[in-house]
Amino acid sequence: MQLTRLPHPSPTPDATREALIADPGFGTVFTDHMVVIDYDEALGGWQTPTIGPREAIALDPAASVLHYAQEIFEGLKAYRHPDGTLGLFRPEANAARFNASAERLAMPALPPELFLSAIRALLEADGNWYPAVEGGALYLRPFMIATEAFLGVRPAKQYKFIVIASPAGNYFKSGAKAVSIWISDYTRAAPGGTGAAKCGGNYAASLVPTGQAFAKGHDQVLFLDAVERKWVEELGGMNLFFVFADGTVITPPLTGTILPGITRDSLMTLLSEQGLKVSEAPYSIDQWRADADSGHLVEVMACGTAAVVTAVGKVAGPDGEFTIGAGGIGQTTAKLRETLVGIQTGRIEDTHGWVMRM
Repeated sequence: MQLTRLPHPSPTPDATREALIADPGFGTVFTDHMVVIDYDEALGGWQTPTIGPREAIALDPAASVLHYAQEIFEGLKAYRHPDGTLGLFRPEANAARFNASAERLAMPALPPELFLSAIRALLEADGNWYPAVEGGALYLRPFMIATEAFLGVRPAKQYKFIVIASPAGNYFKSGAKAVSIWISDYTRAAPGGTGAAKCGGNYAASLVPTGQAFAKGHDQVLFLDAVERKWVEELGGMNLFFVFADGTVITPPLTGTILPGITRDSLMTLLSEQGLKVSEAPYSIDQWRADADSGHLVEVMACGTAAVVTAVGKVAGPDGEFTIGAGGIGQTTAKLRETLVGIQTGRIEDTHGWVMRM
């Protein structure tokens, strides 16, 4: 399917754009264009792909997304390489996860080639929005919503797939090299739920506990399992790795309640290449505290598309707090971040075929 290019009546002036991308922060500045592809079951599926001005979406008040929360999304970054071109990191994995989320939310699958074509088209149109800040990137947000107007509990028959872009700087406002996290009394997902899907409802449920963490001066919230309330699962938007003094590394297993992070999967490969023994195994909050106190646990890493790889320095909860190592970024975390960012930005050779050049 060919994307139709719609003219933009008033693109952002160059001087205004340059001012915006000089210090964009994260998720508050948006580029001029968006891709829109409609789905209509009665018309045979996906229809009329276009790229045009970023603008408000017209929705009927009875649109299914507003009442039954059929909504999914992805997040990925485009990086500027030394030769001036842009590169995408494992976008085919985002396409696959997008369709896995769609299946869980009873939404139509989007052909992966259409997912990738939409992202390419948006980058071609808005590549000049790449931020000037160190460590910046163009953050891409593909998402799908149910647009059919009806009231009744069933899957919708009409949808919109949309891609928008945002020049992005540092994810954490504090800019800290090691973040502080708060152990929440709330849970993020339960077995049999939507924890493995990237849908808005999971994040809506995290807003109150995340707000509590921020109010207490922390950078992120930690969720434990919903059954025994003792097993570490993930942060509000990031997976976790635990690095021990004996060279072993643990990350919580994917049992349906944790989002299968693409950065997580990449780090497992890189850790193994660096000679560390990586395993997916349950890890309790009590064991975390004990291992930190004894010195057996030397580093904790949080990872995700937005923040890439970040050290966890302090963990706090109703029962007190504890520090991992010296409370800063450790050697393994620093090396992994340097390697992964180097691959993403083209400064380190990509031996895995992870980067898609534009």
